Amino acid sequence: MAAQSKRTVRDLRRVNRAEVLQRLYFDGPLSRQELGAATGLSSGSISNVVAELAADGLLEEAGVVDSEGGRPRTLLRVAPASGHLIGIDVGETRVRVELFDLSLGELARSERPLVQHGYDVDRIVGHIRAAVTDVLRDADVTADRLVGVGVGVPGIIDRSSADGVVVHGQTVGWDAVPLEKLLRESAELPSHVPFFIDNGAKTLGQAEMWFGGGRGASDAVVVLFGSGVSACVVVDGAHYGGAGSRAVEWGHTTVRVGGRHCRCGSPGCLEAYVGAQAIRERWLESGGSPASSADEETALAALLAAALPAPDGPPADPAAARLLDETAEYLGAGIADLVNLFRPERILVGGWAGLLLGPALLPAVRRYAKKYAMRHPAEHVSIDLGTLGPDAVTLGAATLPLADFFARGGRRRQDSAGATADPADLLDQGNWRPVVVERRSV
Repeated sequence: MAAQSKRTVRDLRRVNRAEVLQRLYFDGPLSRQELGAATGLSSGSISNVVAELAADGLLEEAGVVDSEGGRPRTLLRVAPASGHLIGIDVGETRVRVELFDLSLGELARSERPLVQHGYDVDRIVGHIRAAVTDVLRDADVTADRLVGVGVGVPGIIDRSSADGVVVHGQTVGWDAVPLEKLLRESAELPSHVPFFIDNGAKTLGQAEMWFGGGRGASDAVVVLFGSGVSACVVVDGAHYGGAGSRAVEWGHTTVRVGGRHCRCGSPGCLEAYVGAQAIRERWLESGGSPASSADEETALAALLAAALPAPDGPPADPAAARLLDETAEYLGAGIADLVNLFRPERILVGGWAGLLLGPALLPAVRRYAKKYAMRHPAEHVSIDLGTLGPDAVTLGAATLPLADFFARGGRRRQDSAGATADPADLLDQGNWRPVVVERRSV
């Protein structure tokens, strides 16, 4: 005998609210009639849900449209000012914190460089605390208006601890760092404001799938190419590894047995050849001369200028040009592995190093990927740059609490219990469509 459903009236109301919110967010503005057709809900249910959401301040009118033979129809949209989100990118060169409204329009930002002290945990937590205070103050937003705080970090995410998310960042020297507990204790935020922490490649991938070059794709891989290298895999529309996209440690797959030692301690990793830190080291070894004080971004820009000088500049540096081509070949071979393993329809290259070097390297990367990949999947994949720019990880981090907010039908959490659940797992990925209105900047 089949088990009886335990879904309650409250559950049904939450699901209906979530469906209406998601439709308006991704496809809106829409009229009530259009909402009914899009969601399959009756006109009565639409009226009730819209009335509830409007009473909660989550919806607002967005104009009217004429209808054939009837009264003009009022368009509805999610009210941008009805909530606020914070996205945090704990990168390998800086901590970037941005405050968004509910439409993900940027309201304020703050950045802290990580040049001198690297990945000292206490210092990074202090940077986050100070930057969160700064953006709330600069936008004149009170902390109790926050829907949640999303954080993208390098490393493997462990959600099994009772204290919240623990981060294993082997390449940056983080060994079981209880980051959620540290942030909760440090940040001066109300206890009901949840933290959502995930790998930076995951947040980059979610941003590109929702708002960028991944829109409309069911199978995709988004590559994070920076100081380190990782990827977010989305497969079969339902996402690799479960209901949500998953970060994979692609940079620590072996491309040369007995090769260069990687930051993780293993020999021959892809990251040891194409990570920004590794590229800088390889240029120095080949006789290149970036300034000793140059950071990775400055060094890569100098390498690019040496390999591809302006028409009226000095001749190209052969060592720099050869290093760029080798980097393109390793990156292309690594992408070929992704093509063979996951057969995506799109591969997007993001991250600050990807955006810096990508325009010059992409033709060669495509050529090498085709050379190393199986013929059939290689003929059915596009390889392009991500479209969201350097803020993509931060924007993606903000989508983590936003996804949870939608899944809860637009209701805020009353406490922080369960805040470590993967918010992407809460969304019905088969029902929302990543056809998104242009993200507005404020």
